[in-house]
Amino acid sequence: MSMMDGVPPMAGAQLTLGLDQEPSAWNVRRSLRARRLSVRVYPGGRVEVVVPRGVGARLVQRFVLGHRDWITRKVDEMRAFVPVDADRLPGEIHLAAVCEQWIVHHHPAGLSNDAGMPRPQRSIVLPGGDEHRARRALQVWLRTRARTVLEPWLMEVAREVDIEFVRLEIRRQRTRWGSCSRSGTISLNACLLFQRAEVVRYLMVHELCHRHHMDHSRRFWALVARHEPGFRALDAELSQGWRRVPDWVFRDLRTT
Repeated sequence: MSMMDGVPPMAGAQLTLGLDQEPSAWNVRRSLRARRLSVRVYPGGRVEVVVPRGVGARLVQRFVLGHRDWITRKVDEMRAFVPVDADRLPGEIHLAAVCEQWIVHHHPAGLSNDAGMPRPQRSIVLPGGDEHRARRALQVWLRTRARTVLEPWLMEVAREVDIEFVRLEIRRQRTRWGSCSRSGTISLNACLLFQRAEVVRYLMVHELCHRHHMDHSRRFWALVARHEPGFRALDAELSQGWRRVPDWVFRDLRTT
């Protein structure tokens, strides 16, 4: 279910994009899966342009300039959600899906788990001195925490709806909340931890139902509705769920 799979980005800072923004606020990235040019503005105002295979810099510039007014409006709107770079290295992390509050500390010794920490004062210790290394450690922690939380949760939901799956993958993607393969592998985005529990459960039901219907036919949605009658409102909420994902989650992301 979509919410950008990537290969190394284009030299986005070298393009003359014609917008009054700092180069660090831009990322222009080629995608092997993309079929058309697209642009997304993240909370905080960071802009990402996704470029399909074979599209050159001149066409990218033309595309961005053609959407300049929309991008400018969106940047102003998203800055109201999160100040620029405010969450690059956060002091606290709230995982809404499981009502967990984590305190982030920086220490040269590296990353630690929450062993011995009283709840809800759970603690994450990041390596100090190198922002990129610390952010990467935080991203790894997020995926690890997601597996710890989401795997038993998915197993429980699978039992409730009486639909089996083969294995679970945890990923960190920009546009896909989850997927289900024909072989029975379900993939869930670690960013689901920032969504409400009801929304996460809906996404799990959605992907499990794909075990019977590998499409979005009427029969598929009827099965979803049987297990989650309020799926329409939850689906609409999930479509806006990226607004709840902190900026640090996707910084420096190349592949996932």
